[in-house]
Amino acid sequence: MILPSAASGAAPNTFSTASSNAKSRAQVVIVRDRQATRTFQPSPDRVRTMVNRALTNLTAKPTVATAWRSLVKTQDVVGLKVLTTPGPTSGTRPAVAAAVIEGLLAAGLPATNIVVWDKHYEELREAGFPELAQRYGVRVVGSADAGYDENTFYENPVLGNLVWGDFEFGKKTEGAGRRSFVSKLVSQELTKIINITPLLNHNQAGVAGNLFGLAMGSVDNTWRFEVQTGRLAQAVPEIYALPAVGDRVVLNIVDALLCQYQGNQRGLLHYSTTLNEIRLSRDPVALDVLSLKELDRQRQSDDSPPGAVNMELYQNAALLELGVADLKRIETRTLK
Repeated sequence: MILPSAASGAAPNTFSTASSNAKSRAQVVIVRDRQATRTFQPSPDRVRTMVNRALTNLTAKPTVATAWRSLVKTQDVVGLKVLTTPGPTSGTRPAVAAAVIEGLLAAGLPATNIVVWDKHYEELREAGFPELAQRYGVRVVGSADAGYDENTFYENPVLGNLVWGDFEFGKKTEGAGRRSFVSKLVSQELTKIINITPLLNHNQAGVAGNLFGLAMGSVDNTWRFEVQTGRLAQAVPEIYALPAVGDRVVLNIVDALLCQYQGNQRGLLHYSTTLNEIRLSRDPVALDVLSLKELDRQRQSDDSPPGAVNMELYQNAALLELGVADLKRIETRTLK
């Protein structure tokens, strides 16, 4: 299967299949601490230690500062992509983002070069990230609020029902609604991106993970994909594969302190299990398929109804060489 190309500006991208990369393997480091949370609330000190330990082991660097400097330069503008729709308990936990911020500051990045972002500032505010920004002097930005880049977009024949805030809303030009424009924050300001996603189910994508979170958070006119699993399976990998989006990603972090296996981006703690884990990899696909496996395991343990898997999305991502979707080729190292 070869997916259609995505578009960025006037020139389309062409993607090759993963056959030339069939022997590649993904490296995932998992750090587990049974005392990382108490009554669903994270311990900042323990979370910081977990993130630092995972990072130095993944990068094989002796210190936290050198580990971060192996991924970013001090002049980079680094965006921490979080997921805030479910709120501060079920979404990306501010304590995990704080651990990353502290590491970047220790590596010499100016606080003004660190941006915590998601699609909507209002959801960032409700999740408590402005308080985090005030504490460290970093910025918090909604990608939709930053406006969209008319020269950087993803084109798909599915016609969107444009809403207020979409770049082409109200325009009557031919083909309006077939493009999803990349936020100016992503295409023009950020030079590096760090994904920080919760371990949270999604009814269409399977998991609200690294691929789905970054792709849908970076562009407008996304509702046309989110209403159907087949459309999502094609669009998410192709949007992530845009040079302005996926090429900027240097690290993926799964905040697996809690695992919510039902709820579809609504915070439902009665469908959550405490895992007390932080998972790191350079491979977003590997982390997402491991999350799918964990979600399925938790649903079976709870005798909960099976959830959507949508493996087509992750197989498509592997075809675009975004990462490894085969569990047999994912090497995990768990540190306790």
